[in-house]
Amino acid sequence: MTIKETHIVPPQTIPIRLSDYAGGIFESIPSRKGMKKAIQRNLVQVNGKMAQTGTFLKGGEVISLLESGTTASKKIFEQQLDVLYEDNHCAVINKPAGLLTSGNRFRTVENALPFNLKKSKAMDALPYPRPAHRLDFPTTGVLLVAKTRTALTHFKQQFEAQTIPKTYFAVVSGTLTGKGELLTAVDSKSARARYVVIQVEVHPYLGDIALVQLIPTTGRRHQLRVQLADNETPILGDKDYGRKDLQKVKGLFLHAFEIRFEHPESGEHIATRQPLPRKFQKLFSAQISL
Repeated sequence: MTIKETHIVPPQTIPIRLSDYAGGIFESIPSRKGMKKAIQRNLVQVNGKMAQTGTFLKGGEVISLLESGTTASKKIFEQQLDVLYEDNHCAVINKPAGLLTSGNRFRTVENALPFNLKKSKAMDALPYPRPAHRLDFPTTGVLLVAKTRTALTHFKQQFEAQTIPKTYFAVVSGTLTGKGELLTAVDSKSARARYVVIQVEVHPYLGDIALVQLIPTTGRRHQLRVQLADNETPILGDKDYGRKDLQKVKGLFLHAFEIRFEHPESGEHIATRQPLPRKFQKLFSAQISL
């Protein structure tokens, strides 16, 4: 079997069981339940040895997910995606709202990638392109994709080292001015993001709103949504963390605007942007200037 994905465990304050740690570390297995099944099927290794659910992690271990041998029967989701950057090793696409990045459903960005991207001709080409990180179901914007095993490992290491800067924009409800930091813990883990308020407005029926630039320096699940809600300035349209009286707004106003990364082959530093969706401008009377 060949290695499909890898993950390097960051330092742990106390040892943690693999079954408690590993949920969501691999793009193709987003749940703890799915990870447990993969371990039981001998598809997971820790430092080159078959893993057990009770394997303890201290930090520095390399967790590997092996190919199951079923990728040849992958069904392709024929949905057109905007390709913002592509070469033989990686790509960046504009993720639309209303699609999972990956998972067990057929209608996912991952299943649409072979329909939109060229097959890599590199020696270590992946059977199919794979998202290198995840955007939430309702979130739009730039998504980095690996087309080779080297690229996938390289991007995973960069994300874990927090050396891939990402910039988001959100429209939030409530009073927010100036700039600062969001420090609310997410899932009992430290989380940090910087924010800058770009534009404010008193909307006729939404009240006080603000366009906010967000730069997370950690990558927790739903981090920006949780932190802004905790700050009492939830993102408009957030059905999980937002105000109930504002959840009728169509769609989540959170957009991944820019991603910067080091190319896995050339080492070149690449920055790719996707402009704000039109719906952002419709909320503001003055022209948004970024």
